[in-house]
Amino acid sequence: MSFLLCIAALVAAMSFKSVGNDKFGTVNIEFRHYVGDSILVLDDKSYSNSLGQTFNVSNIKYYICNIHLKRRDGTEYVSKEYFLVNEAETVSKSVLLNNVPAGDYTSLTFTLGVDSMHNCSGAQSGALDPVNAMFWAWNTGYIFLKLEGKSAASASPGKIFEFHVGGYKQPYNHIRSITLDMPGQGLQVSTSAVATMVLKADIAKVFNSDTVIDISKTSSITEPKSAKVVADNYVHMFSLLK
Repeated sequence: MSFLLCIAALVAAMSFKSVGNDKFGTVNIEFRHYVGDSILVLDDKSYSNSLGQTFNVSNIKYYICNIHLKRRDGTEYVSKEYFLVNEAETVSKSVLLNNVPAGDYTSLTFTLGVDSMHNCSGAQSGALDPVNAMFWAWNTGYIFLKLEGKSAASASPGKIFEFHVGGYKQPYNHIRSITLDMPGQGLQVSTSAVATMVLKADIAKVFNSDTVIDISKTSSITEPKSAKVVADNYVHMFSLLK
């Protein structure tokens, strides 16, 4: 009996050692909002687009999901979790990824938007809870990015501008994938400290990338049919600060 107990203890010890050899760390992806080279300040600060039209921003939030971290050896860490990044909520601008295998990572890929399955899954919780005011209706689904503010150039009542971008059905599919390569040694993930990436999200790119948006002509986008111009611009919004 004692012999069998010794064997069982040895097997358990060997199994524990094997699991212990798998090392994991935590990655923090920090989002910082800018307009050009200026840090975004909600409501109180004025900015100018490439046409010289002044505006301020009262609200910017968007969905991030399907995060891929590619390791130097070609393997990938994938998170299927949804995150709602909101300038008005500081904690939301730090996205924590747990149980990331240790190693050197060379690129980050993520999706801005909500995939078709989650658009069609009815009421959900967490980041996708309709209480977050990012859900249109059962037939149109989620708003992927919401950018709101005021501009003297706007022809809308109250001089507001509002870009509410969504749509997952062709030909109005505005889900976009963004890939950022990491320079130098890349992101080093270990068990000893949280590995941090800082992303710049430049709102100026929403107005001026593939297409220059004239606020005097386009101040309100609230349905998928007219949202392509913004979606094609916001794919350029992100870059690595460090």
